[in-house]
Amino acid sequence: MSELVAESDSTPPVPKDASTVMLVRDGASGPEVFMQRRVQAMAFAAGMTVFPGGGVDASDAQAEIAWAGPDPAWWGGRFGTGAARAQALVCAAVRETFEECGVLLAGPTADTVVSDTATYREARGQLERRELSLGSFLARENLVLRADLLRPWANWVTPVVEERRYDTHFFVAILPDGQRADGATSEAHEVAWRTPAESLDRWRAGTDVLLPPTWSQLDTLGEFASTADILAATPVIEPIQPVFSTVDGKPMLQFPNNARYFADLPDGSRLRGSQRPS
Repeated sequence: MSELVAESDSTPPVPKDASTVMLVRDGASGPEVFMQRRVQAMAFAAGMTVFPGGGVDASDAQAEIAWAGPDPAWWGGRFGTGAARAQALVCAAVRETFEECGVLLAGPTADTVVSDTATYREARGQLERRELSLGSFLARENLVLRADLLRPWANWVTPVVEERRYDTHFFVAILPDGQRADGATSEAHEVAWRTPAESLDRWRAGTDVLLPPTWSQLDTLGEFASTADILAATPVIEPIQPVFSTVDGKPMLQFPNNARYFADLPDGSRLRGSQRPS
C-alpha cells in the first residue's frame, strides 16, 4: 500500500468492514460476472455499477454456526486478520449475496447446496430488513454455511478523504447449479450477467460508472478463460488504499494501474483524477 496520504486537519472516519462477492458463471464467451447498478437513493456509491455486497453486521460475528470448508483461522490468514473478524467477513459475504441477488451459499449438508432459494423468500426479506440474523436463519432451516464455495480475492480501503469509508474484502464464488441471481433488492436499479470485457466496454462508453476497486477486479477477472481457472487462482491479497498525490501540478488519485483507469475514463466523467472515488 502506498505511504502517501492526503493532508487533512481532521481525523478521517474509521473504515467499516464490508464484504463483496464477485459471482461468476461460465458463458459462451468465457466467464460472466453478475453486476448491479445501484439505485440513486443510496448513501454510498449511488448509481455505480458494482458487485453484490455490503457492510458487516454485528450479528455476522455469531460464533455458533454450522460451517463447511476452510475454518475462520484459514480465512484470517489469507486476509491478514484474526479468525473472529474473518468469520464475520465470510458470513457477511454469504448474507449479502443472498439478500441482494437471492443466491444462497449454503446447503442441508457440508457437501450439498440448495438448488432453489424460492422457499426462503420471506427469510431473505427479513435478513435485508435486519429482522433476522444469518446464524438464526441457517439454524432454523438446518443449513450449513458453505465457506468452501468462496475464495478470497482482494482488499480495498476507501480513501481518507471520503466521509463514508469501508474496508472491503472481495470474494469470488461460482453460481451454484439450479440457482439464479435476480434483481429483487431495494438497492439495485438493474442487474445483468456480463463478461468482464463487456462491463469494461460499457464503462469506457460511459454507460456504466465503475469505481476503481470494481474496475480493478473486472480487469483481473478478464485474464481467466473459465470459472475453474478463477477458483484455482491464489491472488496475493494486500490492502490497497487509494491516496492523493500531485502529478504535473494536479491532484491525482494513486492506486495500482491508475494510469490505465484514468486514460480510459469517458470524457466528462465525474471520476476524473482530481475527483474522489472510493
